[in-house]
Amino acid sequence: MSDTIIYSANKIFTGTKWLINHSIIVEDGIIVDVVPISSIRTSTHQQICTSLVPSFIDIQIYGAHGKLLAVYPEAASLFKLYDYCKSGGALHFMPTVATNSYDVFYKCIDAVKDYWRQGGKGCLGLHVEGPWINKIKRGAHIESFIHSPTNDEVKKLLDYGKDVIKIITIAPEVCSDEVIQFIQSRNIIISAGHSNATYDQVIQSFNKGINAATHLYNAMSPLQHREPGMVGAIFNHPTVMSSIVPDGYHVDFGAIKIAKKIMKERLFVITDAVTETSEGLYPHHLAGDKYESNGILSGSALTMMKSVKNLVQHCDIELDEALRMCSLYPAQVLGLDDLGKIEKGYQASFIELEIF
Repeated sequence: MSDTIIYSANKIFTGTKWLINHSIIVEDGIIVDVVPISSIRTSTHQQICTSLVPSFIDIQIYGAHGKLLAVYPEAASLFKLYDYCKSGGALHFMPTVATNSYDVFYKCIDAVKDYWRQGGKGCLGLHVEGPWINKIKRGAHIESFIHSPTNDEVKKLLDYGKDVIKIITIAPEVCSDEVIQFIQSRNIIISAGHSNATYDQVIQSFNKGINAATHLYNAMSPLQHREPGMVGAIFNHPTVMSSIVPDGYHVDFGAIKIAKKIMKERLFVITDAVTETSEGLYPHHLAGDKYESNGILSGSALTMMKSVKNLVQHCDIELDEALRMCSLYPAQVLGLDDLGKIEKGYQASFIELEIF
């Protein structure tokens, strides 16, 4: 017997339009219809809401509540991370581990598996950022671990992380075509980042199937008039999507406006959020509304809800589009065709929108 719940709201944003006084009918976690409230009979299973929007998806976040995943690679850290994400409207998240030892990567993979075994919600897999990146654009990443990978070490990591690793951030200029093709053959999303590649190198890598980039502007070759760099390649490519961190520290809000005008629906949001920690290789310390590690900008203090507010209030982006940048577009990057909208056949994954 199916479990039916009805969510009625004054306003519902479907991902494409606003509906007034409508209800979402959910059976076993799937949306079976969206209809006017007037067509719904009174039900003891009806929940009354104000404004409902698709839940947010954060595909790059490192830890929360004092538990950085790389320092505490255990299911308990992911439960705390889910709590943090959920409080900011992200019911789906991709825990991320930055450049580190392979032992730490393996332990983080085990943590995700254990989290799933314990019934943990929202975790879409693991995002491995580095160590196959460019030392010149390492940012806060630990230089001693950064290197060009051999075929054997790539295979070993991907075999161990089968069905867990979903995204890998690499610098395309430090990885061979063979390595890139092998990662792609495992249906893992490659995101180009922490790279000092030339414009032509980046365009070539995009044309070979790399379809995403990590935190636009940060840790990548900049746009210059004689060498457009990775930023220029991202701007000019017709399909590649890129994440951006809209906290005003990683990227000036004016630069976000420029990127949005050029990239339109190809630009999406990540929080890149970390947490206070004095242990491990990355001792993140809160400095105002951002985190620093060893004196270098190392992560944000954002939630996805705060990101939406910043996009609307500081970047002149309409609310509808800001919501899509935090829900529909991340879903598209991941190839998830049942998230990011409130429509028939989609997961019943939506949140109450805070008034701001």
